Amino acid sequence: MQKVGLSMKNMELPFIREMFESIAPRYDLLNRLLSLSQDVYWRKTMVSEIKVPDNGVLLDAACGTGDVAIEILRQKGTDVSIFGVDFSVNMLMSAKNKIKSNSHNIYFLAGNAFNLPFKEKTFDAITIAFGIRNICDKSSVLKIFYDSLKSGGMLLVLELSTPEKGVLSSLYLFYFKILLPLIGWLLSKNFKAYRYLPSSVATFPDPKSFAAMMGSAGFINVRWKSLTMGIVNLHVGCKKG
Repeated sequence: MQKVGLSMKNMELPFIREMFESIAPRYDLLNRLLSLSQDVYWRKTMVSEIKVPDNGVLLDAACGTGDVAIEILRQKGTDVSIFGVDFSVNMLMSAKNKIKSNSHNIYFLAGNAFNLPFKEKTFDAITIAFGIRNICDKSSVLKIFYDSLKSGGMLLVLELSTPEKGVLSSLYLFYFKILLPLIGWLLSKNFKAYRYLPSSVATFPDPKSFAAMMGSAGFINVRWKSLTMGIVNLHVGCKKG
């Protein structure tokens, strides 16, 4: 068996899938605890930026336990259709359990961003929250998202970031690199997963560079917004009408 280290170049799909399968049962609890519930605010902010028709069709890629899909339904109403795709079966099971009593127009499917089970030009909007940093070939997946959108459709990417240097950044990095892995390990028993998190964030492109990647994939009107003092960035782009 190949030994998996913590260098980002070694962290390919099998490791990522196994990691999320392992932490799925406590994923929501850890998100709330480790972010001090800011993850709820971040998702609400992203969904509030979505502009779709009343009967729009949306995709949430790397949907995890379904929080974004449920928030879309809450904000946009039951006339929209939402498809959530994830490669972790355990994550999808958690997502489906959440919507048993409120399953209007939310559909969860197993898959990954490189092999979406949909035709091109299907969606009015695509969201991906805290998932794109786990994809090595970001340029290719951005092009796939572009092709999957209808003319005038939107892509919204929510991703963790590193605040600019200063006292806040130093405190945040101490928490993020030292305390967070320990807390994550105590609650999930998966230390590697929460050591991986700071590594994946550190290697993610800065906002300007990622915006340029979106532009290269064809998106126009690309912009980004920093949230919670730069801990998270929301990137938005549109497909040409």
